[in-house]
Amino acid sequence: MPPSPPSRPFFTPDDFSGTDFDRDIGRPGAFPFTRGIQPDMYRGRPWTMRQYAGFGTAESSNRRFHYLLARGVTGLSVAFDLPTQIGYDSDHRLAAGEVGRVGVAIDSLDDMATLFDGIPLDRVSTSMTINATAIVLLALYVAVARRHGTPIRGLAGTLQNDILKEYVARGTYIYPPRPSLRIVTDIIAFCAREMPHWNPISISGYHIREAGATAVQEVAFTLAHACAYVQAAVDAGLDVNEFGQRISFFFSAHNGFLEEIAKFRAARRLWARTMRERFGATNARAQQLRFHAQTAGSTLAARQPDNNIVRVAIQALAAVLGGTQSLHCNARDEALGLPTEESATLALRTQQIVLHESGVAHSGDPAGGAYAVEALTDRIERDAFERLAAIDAAGGALAAIESGSIQQQIQDAAFAAQQAVDSGESIVVGVNRYADETTGRRAGSAAIFQMDPGIERRQVDRVRAVRAGRSEPVWREALAGVERAAGSGSNLVPPIIAAVEARATVGEIADALRRVFGEYQLQ
Repeated sequence: MPPSPPSRPFFTPDDFSGTDFDRDIGRPGAFPFTRGIQPDMYRGRPWTMRQYAGFGTAESSNRRFHYLLARGVTGLSVAFDLPTQIGYDSDHRLAAGEVGRVGVAIDSLDDMATLFDGIPLDRVSTSMTINATAIVLLALYVAVARRHGTPIRGLAGTLQNDILKEYVARGTYIYPPRPSLRIVTDIIAFCAREMPHWNPISISGYHIREAGATAVQEVAFTLAHACAYVQAAVDAGLDVNEFGQRISFFFSAHNGFLEEIAKFRAARRLWARTMRERFGATNARAQQLRFHAQTAGSTLAARQPDNNIVRVAIQALAAVLGGTQSLHCNARDEALGLPTEESATLALRTQQIVLHESGVAHSGDPAGGAYAVEALTDRIERDAFERLAAIDAAGGALAAIESGSIQQQIQDAAFAAQQAVDSGESIVVGVNRYADETTGRRAGSAAIFQMDPGIERRQVDRVRAVRAGRSEPVWREALAGVERAAGSGSNLVPPIIAAVEARATVGEIADALRRVFGEYQLQ
């Protein structure tokens, strides 16, 4: 979606005359955290530099992880293939042609152990982009840590685990929304008790924006989903001042430089007020919106791909000026395929240049006080609040998802955005303006990453070897324990950890839950 045009050619203090500095803006690290969650922001600690990576087998992804860590990445972010995301083992008929294609294939504890071979889990923060099968991948990570002799209480990282946005933006759901929400709550409860440094959920506006939403919709729908998760946890008896400290968010750093800076500031302010006024959170950390940002994949173009380097740099700068806690920069060639090592390194260097050479990290919220930024922050907060109120009036996020209301609003916005590109109203350099046919689809010496065609066969052989080498009575009893927990309402995480340690596969555990919860069918 193109950035919203400004309401006027320039801004003055009159455009935010109703804003009170102490109440609405304040200082970094102070409620309502408009200017950031830390008093010294990046002067005290730079944002975490993550690179989203994962493809093919666990061995190939492990090599890429070591490559990135050696070049300065300070946190890993794991991409899983589609079969893993929707609970099918690599030898399932529906997995054919998709194994290892958009992420790493993980079928069993053996795969997970290989993925993190040689990586010190007690010193590296790991983010896992996984939702419908998040509970299984968390169990696998815990089991690997145990193999390493690493106490799980010391593990740091983030599980995306945001199933609601799957129904409105991505589609990698398995179970109906209400049992899926129960799984999310079980994970939050387990992590609050056993993994205090782990973020059990990263509520994602990124995929909502990638599906075509506006900046205001991204904030409103993301926070609506967040309210549903917080309410479910409160209803389960959890303390908002405790689990609220480990809630995290994931936003897109999109086009529209000033609008994006304002979006992050508005989201932080609106969430702080929501947690305090709606849920009664009194702990400052439970009021803070901590977020990871990723540059917008939907803005990357296959034509003149070197232009993507500039797009990513501008978007990354917006995320930093908006106060992100961690950042991933997309690579220039991701509109063509998986990034090469060269382009992944360049994407990382983009972050490092922003940190070390731009000077923007020397003070907290350096864009704060700019007339345009403050006016846009107010507008986005106001408009997002109105959309949130409308969702609440319609019965909340779950009801809005089940009615298709949120989905329809995103689809309408996406259609309008594409019309603007097609008509030339929204200019995309190198695509509908300044196109240069002589450069073709590739620029200079840029290569395209090539997947090994033998990956799927080797992964199928691997998962079948796991099944052949395990104790069948132990495996069967472990899966039965998962089904019993699902049916009884007890926390699902401990029996799933037992199941993965008994070498049950991701697909088998997902099937055990399917037998109890059923599968969600799009109406």
